[in-house]
Order: sequence, then structure tokens, then C-alpha cells
Amino acid sequence: MKRFGAIYLGLWVLTAPTAYGYETVRLDSFSDAVHHWQNRHGKDYARYSDDQIVEIADNILLYQRQNGGWIENQDPARKLDPQEIAAITAQKSDPRVSFDNRNIYAQIEYLMAVYDQTKTETYRAAAMKGLAFTLSQQMPVCGGWPHTLPPSTDYHHKLTIADEVTSGNLRMLRKISLKQAPFTSINETTRQTTEAALKRGDDCVLKLQIRQNGVLTGWAGQYDPVSLMPSKGRTFELPAIVSQETVAMLDYLMSINHPAPQQIAAIEGAVNWLKRSEIKGYTLKTIPLDPPVKYDYHTATFDRELVADPAAPPLWARFYDLNDNSVVLANRDGLRVKTYADIHPERRSGYSWYGDWPQRLIEVEYPAWKARHSVK
Repeated sequence: MKRFGAIYLGLWVLTAPTAYGYETVRLDSFSDAVHHWQNRHGKDYARYSDDQIVEIADNILLYQRQNGGWIENQDPARKLDPQEIAAITAQKSDPRVSFDNRNIYAQIEYLMAVYDQTKTETYRAAAMKGLAFTLSQQMPVCGGWPHTLPPSTDYHHKLTIADEVTSGNLRMLRKISLKQAPFTSINETTRQTTEAALKRGDDCVLKLQIRQNGVLTGWAGQYDPVSLMPSKGRTFELPAIVSQETVAMLDYLMSINHPAPQQIAAIEGAVNWLKRSEIKGYTLKTIPLDPPVKYDYHTATFDRELVADPAAPPLWARFYDLNDNSVVLANRDGLRVKTYADIHPERRSGYSWYGDWPQRLIEVEYPAWKARHSVK
């Protein structure tokens, strides 16, 4: 399920049996990975269809590293030639893996869904190895997860909220704890272990929620793993409260069937902060580029400009100052700038500094959640 630029790990939706003899296991949770792969390599390549679940599961097995994890930003449905298979196999001993871009827990859940149909133990064993790796990487000071292991940048080791690194793992652990599909075959010992990890993670989420003058707001994208202070990610992602990541965390918290009073307070505080942080009277104008401009990580076909528009729908900045809640903008040199026009065109076209991420949550999902839980 894709919503306002963020990908959320949803239920595995099964359809009627296909020509391949199995029900389709949708690839929605890999949308972010596929998007990143195609950004770098294009879309002109052969892919398995969503109903070829055995072939896709075999790809996922191939990509799994010996430590139980997976590298990020791969298309699991891509048809591989013998040379690619040999190259991926040769990399299995490489310890580098990543939870970034909704990775690892997506592979675990997919393999378990395919195991449920095929009863092929290899898939279940690989999923359990991935789960054991995930549990082993939960941080000791606060129960979140790092971005990438082993770290190769100054933010890979940090406790990461961005891209649903922590909330995605917690969502999976909650499914296991509740014996939900596709995790109904998990044994009781493993279930209890994941339940304890889930509690540590949920407690951590509440601990990390940022306060301004004692009032609950949202979450940062990254935190120092020891001090738990909000920290920067990439050079242009300065320490800040992040609206998009707050929406993703709220999506997780509001999925809890029986939220504790502290979780209800966290939801109320974050939603109120999002409401206070709405920007009125401005819109993002897209300016086509002809010819396109090629950068290291993308080819820009447009630029953007923030312009006044009294009739514009609600808009939110991605980053807000930890103290005064002003909009935080920066370039790749790590220096904060005053206006959107001061952002380099490469970052204006290759990064979303403004968006409508909270709109549906505020207008639809939060009221529905309040009604379900009789919250005034």
C-alpha cells in the first residue's frame, strides 16, 4: 500500500489460485526497493509476475546473506541470468545488510507466506534465520534498530525511525506475537521471544517521542544509539522532527488493537503537533526541464518552486526545528539554509522537502481511530 510517498507494510493479500498452482502473494512491501532499483537501472528488464511466488521466493533465498539478512533496494521479481546468479552467490559471505527502505522484514514475511502454501521447509528456515538476525540487532539501550550493518557512514549505526526501520520491525513482531498470518506456524518459544522484543521496542518508541516545552510532538529520523538524542542522517538531513516519519510511526501505533494509555497519549500528542505544523497558503510548483539534467543518483526532468497560493491545500515541511518548530532545510554540504530557493536544484528535484503526508491521517485515519477506541 503506497500513500503520500511512504510505503507501509500491509497484510499479504491472497487471490484465487493461479495458473502456477498457488495463490498470489503481493509484492507491495517491496515497492520501495523496486522503485530504488529502477531509479538506478531503469525498467527495461524481465520480471516474474506476482503469481510466480516460487520463483520470487527462490530469488529471495539467493539474495539472503549468510548472516541471515539482505541488502536493500533489490527487485525480488527480477529474472536473473546465470552470470548474475553467480555474482550474487559469491557475495553471500559479505556481512553487509540493511533494514533501510523497508528491508529484511519484507523478505521474512514473504517467505513465510510462500511456506504457508508450499510447505517447503527451505523457505521457513530462511525466514527464521532472518528473524533471528533481526532480533539479534535490536539495540541494547533502546529497542530500536540500526539502518545498515556493518556501518559504512556516520548514520548507519544510529537508531533509525526513517523508512520504517523500527516501526516495520515492530509491526512484524506484533503479527508474530498475535499469531497472525503468515506467522501461524511460529513455535511458542520463538513467539515469546518476539513478544519480549516487541515490548522493548514499543517502550522505546514512547521514549523517543520529542517534546517541545514539555509538549509531545513527533519523532526524529535517527537517534544516537547511546544518548538517544535526535541525530542527523545524510548530510542534508539535519536533526529535526520529521513529519513523514511521524506519520509512519502513527500508522504503526494506531494499528495496535488495544493501545495502552501512554500509546494513546503519544498518538494524540503527535497528531496535535502535525495539525499545528500545517503550512497554509503555499504550494509546490513543478517546472519541467528540457533537456533533463543528469545527477549522480537521479536524472531530473523537473525543478520545483515554493509559491504563494491562498487556495492551496494543506502542506507540511519534512523537517521541523527541535526547539522552535521552524522549517529546517539544508544542502548536501550540511549547512542549513533559509528558503526553499536556497536548496540546490539537485536536492529540489531529488528529495521531497514538502508534502501532504499527514493529510489523510488527520482527515480520515485519526478520526476513525478515535471512534474505534472511544477517544474524546
